[in-house]
Amino acid sequence: MRAPPSPHVALPVMYQRWSRMTFVHWRYRPERVQALLPARLQVEPFDGAAWVGLTCFLMRDVRVPGVPALPWLSTFPETNLRTYVRDARGRTGIWFFSLDAGLLPAALGGRGGYWLPYHWSGMSVEAENGRTRYRCRRRLPGPVGARCDVDVEIGVPLVERERDELAHFLTARFRLFSLVAGRLAAASVEHPPWPLHHARLKRLDQDLVQAAGLPAPEGQPVLHASPGVRARIGMWSW
Repeated sequence: MRAPPSPHVALPVMYQRWSRMTFVHWRYRPERVQALLPARLQVEPFDGAAWVGLTCFLMRDVRVPGVPALPWLSTFPETNLRTYVRDARGRTGIWFFSLDAGLLPAALGGRGGYWLPYHWSGMSVEAENGRTRYRCRRRLPGPVGARCDVDVEIGVPLVERERDELAHFLTARFRLFSLVAGRLAAASVEHPPWPLHHARLKRLDQDLVQAAGLPAPEGQPVLHASPGVRARIGMWSW
C-alpha cells in the first residue's frame, strides 16, 4: 500500500532532518484522549481507537531559510508525545501533548516561536550494533524528572505488503496543529515517505504519557523505526 502524498511547502519557515526515528504507539479509548484536546479538534480514530505515540529521534540540520545549519544549534535529541486529530474543516494532523528537546535554545524557540509545548530535557541518542538507545529526563518546565528511556533493536525494512493502512496512519502525517495566541492554527509539513523498518522493544521506562494527563499505556505497543527523512515546515495558517 502506498503512503499518502505529501503536500508541497512552497515557502518553508524551517528545514529539519529527523533521523534515527523510533515510533512507539498505543491504543486508547477515544474519550480519554478527546478530554485533553482543544474544543475545535476531534480525535481521529483508527480501528475504533485513538492512538498515542512516543516518537524518539535525533533532530539534525535544523535551520531557517537563508541560514546554514550550525552544529551547536542544529543537532539535538527530541522525544514527542502526540496523537492524531481532525479539525472542523476535516483536515487531519498531529496534536502534540509534549515535545522534549535536549537543547535549551531549541526548547525556548519552539515555545516562543512556534507555540508548541516544548520542554528542556537532559537527553541522548546512541546507536550501535543495530540497537538504538534513547534517554530523556525533563528539566524545565516540569514535571521535573519526567522520563522516557527506550531501547530498541532495529530490524529489516518493511516489505511493500507490510506497509499497511495502520503503518501509514501512524507515520505519514503532513500537518500539525497548535493554539497560537488562543487561536487554532495549522502548519503543513513536507517530507518523503518514511523508509520504515521493523523494531523490537528491548526496554521501556517512561512516564511522559502520564505527565501529559493520560493513564499509563496498557498492552504491547506498535513499533516502527526509520533512518529518517528531511522535512520542510510551513508557516501557520488559520
